[in-house]
Amino acid sequence: MKAYIKSIVEYNNNKLSRSFAFFIQFLIVLSVITFSIETVPNLKPQTRVILNSIEIFCVTIFTIEYIARIYVADKKFKFIFSFFGLIDLFAILPFYLSFGVDLRSLRVLRMFRLFRLLKLVRYNKAMRHFTKAMLMAKEQIILFMAITLVLIYFAAVGIYYFENEAQPEHFSSIFDSLWWSIITLTTVGYGDVYPVTMGGRIFTFFILLIGLGIVAIPTGIISSSLTKVFDLTDDEE
Repeated sequence: MKAYIKSIVEYNNNKLSRSFAFFIQFLIVLSVITFSIETVPNLKPQTRVILNSIEIFCVTIFTIEYIARIYVADKKFKFIFSFFGLIDLFAILPFYLSFGVDLRSLRVLRMFRLFRLLKLVRYNKAMRHFTKAMLMAKEQIILFMAITLVLIYFAAVGIYYFENEAQPEHFSSIFDSLWWSIITLTTVGYGDVYPVTMGGRIFTFFILLIGLGIVAIPTGIISSSLTKVFDLTDDEE
């Protein structure tokens, strides 16, 4: 029985296991759709009953899947605390916690239902490749994030000294300037906060140039890692 259940929930080399995988993926998408519909104001009571029934059904299946995966795991504690084990747990935990939590906190708990989207990584080949690429490039990404944080702080300090006297309401401290530096380095833009001094505008020009690089660098890192993952996959096949 254990081997039979394992062949369904863990392997994807037979018709039954592939059907199970598609069924779980369908439920994940369905639960996310119902989660979005629940935010629509003035829903009819009948609609809420239907949405609640769908949620109960999805959580029941996810719970059975989670218990089945623990049952067939060779190292149960290792699975429980693994990435996918925690994702499976967080996908169902908000539902059960909502029974014993004050209703005012229920909104926050419901947000954690979005962890169900991460369950798709297990079943989608392209997402698995992307996950492997991210893990392969984690050192470069961490280094990039560290440099980015330094640049954000540098930009905040620079614009503070250029614009503080001219716009004390917007750049009253370095902490207030941090928001400007974040949206400028990411080239998002923020209409009502912009430099008015000549020095601030020149400084912003160089920050924008650096921001273009910040947007492009992680794309190159991840693309390179994806290429390596696809090459390794082809070699294995």
